[in-house]
Amino acid sequence: MLPLSNIRGKLINTINQLARKRKVRRGLAAFVFFVVLTLLVAVDFMPRDINLVVGQVSPINVFAPRSITFEDEAKTEEMRNLAAAQIKKQYIKDPQVSLDVQREVSTLVDEIGKIQSDSELDESERVKRIKDAVPFTLSAGTLKQLARPDPESLARLKMGLNGMIARLMESEEGITQENIKEAENKLVTEIANLQMDSYYSELAAAMVKNYLRPNKFYDAEKTRRLQEAAREAVPPVMVSIKEGEKIIGEGEIVTEEHIAKLEALGLSRHTLPVSAILGSALLVGLLMLVVLLYLYQQNRKIYNNPGHLYLLGIIVLGVLGVTKAIVAINFSQWPGFAALFGYLAPIAAAGMLIAILLDSRLAVLVVAIMSFLLGLITGGQIRFAIVGLVGGMIGVYGVSKLSQRGDLARAGFYTGAANILVIAAMGLLTDTPVGLVITSSLILGSVNGILSSILTNGAIPYLESAFGITSAVKLLELSNPGNPLLRRLQIEAPGTYHHSLLVGNLAESAADAVGGDSLLVRVAAYYHDIGKIKRPYFFIENQMGENPHDKIAPTLSTLILTSHVKDGVEMARENKLPQGITDIIEQHHGTSLCSFFYHKAVENNKNESVNEEEFRYEGPKPQTKEAAIVMLADAVEAAIRSLQNRTPGRVEGLVHKIIRDKLMDGQLDESDLTLKDLDIIANSFIRVLSGIFHSRIEYPDLKALKQPEGAKKTKRRRSLRNIAK
Repeated sequence: MLPLSNIRGKLINTINQLARKRKVRRGLAAFVFFVVLTLLVAVDFMPRDINLVVGQVSPINVFAPRSITFEDEAKTEEMRNLAAAQIKKQYIKDPQVSLDVQREVSTLVDEIGKIQSDSELDESERVKRIKDAVPFTLSAGTLKQLARPDPESLARLKMGLNGMIARLMESEEGITQENIKEAENKLVTEIANLQMDSYYSELAAAMVKNYLRPNKFYDAEKTRRLQEAAREAVPPVMVSIKEGEKIIGEGEIVTEEHIAKLEALGLSRHTLPVSAILGSALLVGLLMLVVLLYLYQQNRKIYNNPGHLYLLGIIVLGVLGVTKAIVAINFSQWPGFAALFGYLAPIAAAGMLIAILLDSRLAVLVVAIMSFLLGLITGGQIRFAIVGLVGGMIGVYGVSKLSQRGDLARAGFYTGAANILVIAAMGLLTDTPVGLVITSSLILGSVNGILSSILTNGAIPYLESAFGITSAVKLLELSNPGNPLLRRLQIEAPGTYHHSLLVGNLAESAADAVGGDSLLVRVAAYYHDIGKIKRPYFFIENQMGENPHDKIAPTLSTLILTSHVKDGVEMARENKLPQGITDIIEQHHGTSLCSFFYHKAVENNKNESVNEEEFRYEGPKPQTKEAAIVMLADAVEAAIRSLQNRTPGRVEGLVHKIIRDKLMDGQLDESDLTLKDLDIIANSFIRVLSGIFHSRIEYPDLKALKQPEGAKKTKRRRSLRNIAK
């Protein structure tokens, strides 16, 4: 038998091995997310229980936090029981019983007639024989009288009694176990109508009491079916409660009706809603499956990235957690206003975060699902779900093309404005007082927009850092000229700084034209040459006097020039620039040839072969559309600066030549740019360059302005006309 320590060690090793497996980690994370989300939706963690019992004096005023229509189960059951009680018992009639009773009566009467007519018997013997024949007790006087022959009376008795029995038993009422005594008394009373002697009447009454029995029997199944049908025919008793309606006042006696209303509103004693948890679990599981199927079909990149899935789950849980806390807030002084706090649910914050950090289309889907869950959290109130849906969609739209810092605040403003309108619409639809509609829409709608914007701004830095995501907000921060790295570039390598700005303009315009990430391209262009800070004067745009490359070998010059890429990557990592920018810094020259120094080396070593690979950048080649655009913009801007006569035709020709050379050199092979994209990029470059290097009018010399006053005015008017032209 293994020691306990060995078993524990093996168990720990097994757990560690499972934890290292990607599928196990993802499955465990999904399960945790599923459980927490289910509890958020189904369980009220801060119940506002009002513990009242029937007959108690209420110590507080209770107002309805929301409008609701519910079934009063107690009253419904009472009405259904009343309907069932009105159904009479159902019976089955047996016609054979009537025949059997009549036969028994006839048999006894016939037997008495035979005894009476037997002449061989004396009176005492006939009395004895009649006494033995009848199954009941008769008085001695009656037996003595019956012993005397009287066939006429016997016949009248037989016919009359059987007729009465037949009529009674074949009537609608018949004879049941419940009414048999009543039937006996009725027959005994009717016997007097036969106008017979008293002793025959006594015989008839005795036969009735002895032979009469029920011919209708209780049909329990039929009765039950009719009662069930009667119960089902009774509609539920529905009770409507308006938001803000007083349920019970301080000092009032608690009744069953009060308790029913409190339970319907969820204000009575709190119990664990097992069925609600199971239903919520099923629904949450289905909604999670919908999101995963969408990602699998439409965005495989996010689906295959566990970090992005964890981020999505954290955003959803965080926003719903804040929503749960907001909905739980209760102001007893303003119960009607507190009941509207569901409008403060910051669903838009989730939409904006997902749109900024992951994907706008995914944000739209998640906002729709979270709005649905908001309706469940608030007790099925669709008005809160509608406001959450509209506000969330507007928030996603507001940040879908984030290009400057003010766009986040603007998105919050748009969200607040949309919420104000939708809250007002919901208030008017639910017959809320106009004053409360105006107040709630303005206050709650505005606060929702501000809260969503604050949550988005506050959460983005932490989520970016935790999951290594470069958001538009981070890029906007990096594009600020006051950034320490850009500030160093501006001071230590001003020529490179201005070159980077122009490259940014060219690259941003091209990225917009071909559907690339224009913000990433622009910011990466600002930083693509930061490696030149280490040796700024070895680059021509920063040189003020002599060129140091004139005094060194071409190979050393090439080594210095190409090293700015490696230096830039190191500086980017030291300053924790996003990986996307670092990649573009590393790839913006690809494996291009330093053609100037290569040709210089060839001229200096005419008798020796020169290895071309020694004059190329280390690479790698651009791996993305954005990196390729920065490479082309960098090469075009540098070439245009060296162009002497910048006519539109020469600029256009040079742009096409540079793009063609990069294509033929294989620098664009690993990017996903198409030939059509390259044509669009070239036209975009030409359009921007024509705006930068446009021709200007020649201003007059100051000496030429010293003319007579009249001539000055005429000259000034002509100059204005020329400018206008």
